[in-house]
Amino acid sequence: MHIYKVGGAVRDRLLGRPVSDIDWLVVGASVEEMLAKGYRPVGADFPVFLHPKTGEEYALARTERKSGRGYGGFTFHASPDVTLEEDLIRRDLTINAMAEDEAGQVHDPYQGARDLDQRLLRHVSPAFAEDPLRVLRVARFAARYAPLGFRVADETLELMRQISASGELQALTAERSWKEIERALMEAQPQVFFQVLHACAALRELLPELDSAPQALAALEQAAAHHKPLHVRWACLLHQLPPASIKTVNQRLKAPRECQELALLTGECLVQADQALQLPAMSLLALLQKFDVYRRPQRFEDFLAACEMVALGNCKAGYPQGEYLRGAAAAARAVDVNPLVQAGLTGQALGEALKAQRLKALEAYRHC
Repeated sequence: MHIYKVGGAVRDRLLGRPVSDIDWLVVGASVEEMLAKGYRPVGADFPVFLHPKTGEEYALARTERKSGRGYGGFTFHASPDVTLEEDLIRRDLTINAMAEDEAGQVHDPYQGARDLDQRLLRHVSPAFAEDPLRVLRVARFAARYAPLGFRVADETLELMRQISASGELQALTAERSWKEIERALMEAQPQVFFQVLHACAALRELLPELDSAPQALAALEQAAAHHKPLHVRWACLLHQLPPASIKTVNQRLKAPRECQELALLTGECLVQADQALQLPAMSLLALLQKFDVYRRPQRFEDFLAACEMVALGNCKAGYPQGEYLRGAAAAARAVDVNPLVQAGLTGQALGEALKAQRLKALEAYRHC
């Protein structure tokens, strides 16, 4: 029985990057032996166990073969006879197919260290093409390691094109696709993820609405550079699409509600925000009301952040509309409802009076 660190922990240590999660691989052990040592089974599809003291996951070495369509269509075989090399060859990229033993020695049967040095994302074996999810994973790794100069190897990109042409990407569930997209959006250079998907013709399969929207990537790049949260990045990515298309993308990928809301509002209101300095008070009020700036001020702030990133993506030096709209929102929120209530106004009458007071405040703000 031999235990190895595998995958990302070895890769990132060799790159000098922080190692957060460690994947452990057990070679030469049976299920019975693991149970006898106190490991607790948790794997549904193949034997994975929790360490009796640390609670970390330990997986038995296994092989796999394609048995159906999609990323889940595989049959796994785990036994003490499966070698380290046989387990590593089923992995996606050579840089993820290295192992480190308990003495600290790196086992690298597929030249992952060489590809790290050459900054290449290269597949381990032709079996790469059997799993459509790997198209998204490779694109995500490209986004993560782009700051270090990594690129997808030509032969791997060709396999990714073959997967795209095969129709296998359609077998990915919305939940699995979104998980990869979400993780990619939060990388340092998320635009690279979509550039790689475009290069291998996967974008037209997964997000055809974005296949010809290069300016959206400039806004997304700015959002990442300014460390914006996920929902702002998603809104930046979709900002060029018509609202109907934004709804379609949101529903198809089952994006989180916060992402859906901000993306749709940005698509609907970006032009108004860009014209803010010329808007009459009534239009300003309507924009503020749409965002419910009185009860949900942060949503409006997130919208303005998305607008600012779009402007930067368009090579504009600044976005004065942002501060102007923040001031308008503050002026509208400063209107005190209490005098109207004390005057005995209720219901629709109160609403109309409050609207009139806010319009008056916005008129004053516009001319100050």
